[in-house]
Amino acid sequence: MKQLKRTILCLLTALMLMSQTAAADNGKQADSIRISLLTCMPRPYVYSLYGHTAIRYENLTQGIDIAINYGIFSFSKPYFVLRFVFGLTDYEMGIEYFEDFKAQYERSGCGVIQQTLNLTDKEKAAIAEAIDKNYLPENRVYRYNYFYDNCTTRARDIILDNINGKVVFENEANPYPSFRELIHQYNERHRWARFGNDLLLGVKADCPTTFGEQQFLPKNLSKDINHAVIYDKDGSKRKFVESETWVLPVTSDSGSDSFPISPIVCLGVLAALVVAITTIEVMRKANYWLTDTIMMFLTGACGLILFAMIFSQHPTVSLNLQILLLNPLNLVFLWSASKKIKKGQPSKWQKAWTVLIILFLLGGIMQSYAEGIYFVALSLLYRNIMKIRQTANTTNKR
Repeated sequence: MKQLKRTILCLLTALMLMSQTAAADNGKQADSIRISLLTCMPRPYVYSLYGHTAIRYENLTQGIDIAINYGIFSFSKPYFVLRFVFGLTDYEMGIEYFEDFKAQYERSGCGVIQQTLNLTDKEKAAIAEAIDKNYLPENRVYRYNYFYDNCTTRARDIILDNINGKVVFENEANPYPSFRELIHQYNERHRWARFGNDLLLGVKADCPTTFGEQQFLPKNLSKDINHAVIYDKDGSKRKFVESETWVLPVTSDSGSDSFPISPIVCLGVLAALVVAITTIEVMRKANYWLTDTIMMFLTGACGLILFAMIFSQHPTVSLNLQILLLNPLNLVFLWSASKKIKKGQPSKWQKAWTVLIILFLLGGIMQSYAEGIYFVALSLLYRNIMKIRQTANTTNKR
């Protein structure tokens, strides 16, 4: 059945191009053809917290009503998560019946807005031809990048690239927020998703975006084209959006984290525990060396993930100052440093890591860190300084 649907849709795509060409030649079917931008509201899944964009093509005369979707992917592909993290995920352009597309969002109750575009016959034909060419097997797969090349930017570009005039966004203004600030608007109620994003995103995610870059978010693109006008080559002016309507009303929101405790609470408790253990250790003049070993192991393991991000194709994750705190070298020096700390001897790596933690704290001027990370950094800085002083006193007494 699925194979039959795909075959039918391939035929529909060919018919779409033919009908558009005919319409451009004689104008008889022009009024029956509509091309619209579909903006889907966020859904309660990590991969769809920020919404989705598609294109709707309708030919009322021929009874064609399809959705062009640049967000087709499969979790079942080998190493999907690893490929996504390293920026090696391939997404695919798909075409499906609009009713099937609509049903997916109707079940989640997230809502879908349709903006019918104010296009000329030639523009409709050019867009249809571009879609038809894009749907060829050798063209439909693309290398996905969430900020720079995603389902929303693909839909935008195939439309804007085929406008016979200049599109002006009248709501363009300064200053521009960063990528991190933009996605924070959508994951406020999903603190663990936000924490994961902020942990992986680096310095470049805190740089100001351009107006066009902000349109990677579906709602931003929808808002912008609603304030856009087209200046034709003959000097005339027309609105980009002819009409706007909800094809699906919002009946539920994107929800919130199922885990009730936020990251800042968890890391705050961890930091308080480290401070408490260290304070008791100093007061009793004891040596709780196992605490140092555990913290070095945990931060080093997290640091491996940040180290791997250096090799990712996502440009916003390669330079991440959080690696100074969550340092993978902790695993390298774990055995030698733990041996010295256990014996009450000074550890060169512990001193070096203390300097790196201070640099991490200063780096907060350049980069926004994941929530709660400052608590961990301050507690580890306190512990390292106390241990360095303790071992120094022990050495002096000898």
